[in-house]
Amino acid sequence: MPKKQLTDGNLALAGFDSIFKSTTKIMEGEKIVEIPLEKLHPPEVHPFQVNDDKAMDRLVKSIKQYGVREPGLVRPCANGEYELIAGNRRKRACEIAGISVLPVIIREMDDDSATIAMVDSNLEQREKLLLSEKAWAYRVKLEALNHRGAKSDMPGQLSVDILCEQTGESKNQIFRLVRLTELIYSLLDKVDTKKLSFNPAVELSYLSQTEQTEVVSAMEKYDVKPSHSQTVRLKKMKKSGGLTIEIIDKIISEEKKSLKGESKNAMRFSKYFPPDYSAKQIEHEIIKMLKERKQEKKSQE
Repeated sequence: MPKKQLTDGNLALAGFDSIFKSTTKIMEGEKIVEIPLEKLHPPEVHPFQVNDDKAMDRLVKSIKQYGVREPGLVRPCANGEYELIAGNRRKRACEIAGISVLPVIIREMDDDSATIAMVDSNLEQREKLLLSEKAWAYRVKLEALNHRGAKSDMPGQLSVDILCEQTGESKNQIFRLVRLTELIYSLLDKVDTKKLSFNPAVELSYLSQTEQTEVVSAMEKYDVKPSHSQTVRLKKMKKSGGLTIEIIDKIISEEKKSLKGESKNAMRFSKYFPPDYSAKQIEHEIIKMLKERKQEKKSQE
């Protein structure tokens, strides 16, 4: 016997209790209500993308067959409309499916509580996150926790420690991910599209927006993907105050070496040379000095 369809897309045909499997806890006095889509608006800061991709296609298909099985979470706005804290992908899926309302839980929340709820909901429900989404999600949640002065059961626990417990990420990894939010859009997009690796991206985040723009120009000019060692040198030059457009162009244009090709021994002495020196240049200078030293010793004999 074929499985009974709960709804043909009209939510009124199925009872809420039969179609919802909500991970959002309904508090005392709250209930699920249907709100017209045109009255639902995304938060001003929303790190998560809503794309018409294959995952969206699957969600639309599910909603057409079973209805919206997970209510959204909103908070009321002063104009009689609502900020959609959780459920922006479901809203878009309803639009595609031709459904005019979204079932939601209405909850009064301050800005920090709304931000935390938004991040937690998306981290829990999203199948896959871009590094940019995760970076901005961690940043806004940390800012909300710090602003609210959130504490756990352990007095004095830092907000980053709370985030570590919730995500399973190390403190260092969280800070490195948050650094990505300092990148200009074009560089952050290259991280998401695998045209720039994570570690080099973190190093580039310490450059100014103007300097980052020059890096992008050089990458496109030479059709290259900078290595970690190249971006470390750029960061060192930035710190020393000697980073210029010419140096950015010079470093990015260098032929990339494989890990085996670079002289590890030479790089051990990098602190004794200008920050823009490559491993090959350092090795050349060391050999040159050793030869000169050898000649001096011969002349003294």
